[in-house]
Amino acid sequence: MSKIYTIGIGPGDQNQMTPQAMQALQASDVIVGYNHYFEYIGHLTEGKETISTGMKKERDRAKSAFEEAEKGKTVSVISSGDSGVYGMAPLLLEMKEELASEVDVEVVPGISAMFAAAARMGAPLGHDFCSVSMSDLLTPWARIEKRIKAAAEADFVTAVYNPVSKGRFWQLMRFREIFLQYRSPETSVCIARNVGRKDEHLRFMTLEELDASMVDMFSLVIVGNSQTRMIEKRMVTPRGYNNQEDQEKDNPGRQIMNESFHTILKELDVENQSLDKTWVALHCIHTTADFGMNDLLEIRNDMVAKLHKAFYSGKPPVIVTDVSMVTRGIRRATLEKLGIEVKCYLDDERVKEMASEQNITRTQGGIRLAVEEHPDALFAFGNAPTALIELVKLIRSEKARPVGVVAAPVGFVNVRESKWQLKFGCPGIPAVIVEGQKGGSNVAATIINAILSWADAQEMHPGEGL
Repeated sequence: MSKIYTIGIGPGDQNQMTPQAMQALQASDVIVGYNHYFEYIGHLTEGKETISTGMKKERDRAKSAFEEAEKGKTVSVISSGDSGVYGMAPLLLEMKEELASEVDVEVVPGISAMFAAAARMGAPLGHDFCSVSMSDLLTPWARIEKRIKAAAEADFVTAVYNPVSKGRFWQLMRFREIFLQYRSPETSVCIARNVGRKDEHLRFMTLEELDASMVDMFSLVIVGNSQTRMIEKRMVTPRGYNNQEDQEKDNPGRQIMNESFHTILKELDVENQSLDKTWVALHCIHTTADFGMNDLLEIRNDMVAKLHKAFYSGKPPVIVTDVSMVTRGIRRATLEKLGIEVKCYLDDERVKEMASEQNITRTQGGIRLAVEEHPDALFAFGNAPTALIELVKLIRSEKARPVGVVAAPVGFVNVRESKWQLKFGCPGIPAVIVEGQKGGSNVAATIINAILSWADAQEMHPGEGL
């Protein structure tokens, strides 16, 4: 029976052509392909008939292949990379159906450009990935844009084929614009040009730095996911083996918390929010089983990152709480490791005297005394709105300058108002605010635990100090 091999010749280097492809070419009488590709396999075409065409003549090449095969000849149709990836294989199989041809079509695999480029870059395709072509010659741009958005939302490592051409100058920048809606500007990116050829070149950068002027028709772009990072000048997307090994060593409490976090993430839509909010929300939901906490959280003035840095600075701030229940929920092992002092003044004899003499609540008195001794502490409120209102007064009178505030008092009287006073009356203070009437000592404590473990957020491996 007559035969057509549809062959991927790889990116251009004969060392990256499979033995099966070499054997198919040797067995062929006729080789059909885009004229530029013959530059890479010229030595393999000696003594064989060749049929070449220019760009955009794919159907002509496919028809020629069937015409030659119908004469009883063995034909190879060559594509760069893999013939099934943006190559000739689909067209040849479609044409076989269209012509009702009895010619046997065999697909011979090749090394796709994204695999060759990825090997040069390091290991960027180490986890779930996809590819998308910027060419809208055969696919409407509206459909391409949907695919770009889906890839960005789903956090796929993404290989970008056909990023630019002479007439296609804006599509890559639209791709970048969409990705920046869902990915960090610092996301790792690499442009690979002429991989496997003598003028091969790699250029590493961030998503924010990517520009269409850096790319040409011989380039392929790979954009990492949220976990991709540079390791010794190589782009790597972790598969998770190291993290899995760490988790297997976790104590039972931490294993339970990890399982809870992954369960919550399956139900929570976090695609359009910052990682610090997601991290704090996961802790709050884990503590309360209330998914609505995600919508109530507001993080102001980069509170999570700033406080985490302060806690690990070697000179950590004191934590002042409104009630002793908050102190009991903060991870003791982490506090001891970092040398962090946690104080609640509620039962201090001086506070009792102050409250009686000045006709104020003990929580108010506790905050007044705390500000005298630790004006730059982290203040955490999980119960008493009057205590938060007192701190706001002291901040506005320049008697307190807290490094941050956790505002999670709970109840029905003055609770929302106390949070609004902090939000609108002290706009420059770093804060985590639980809007509305919800909160509680357990919520205030878990927010502090989230800040203490902020370094674990990228790996989503919570629970240090449990």
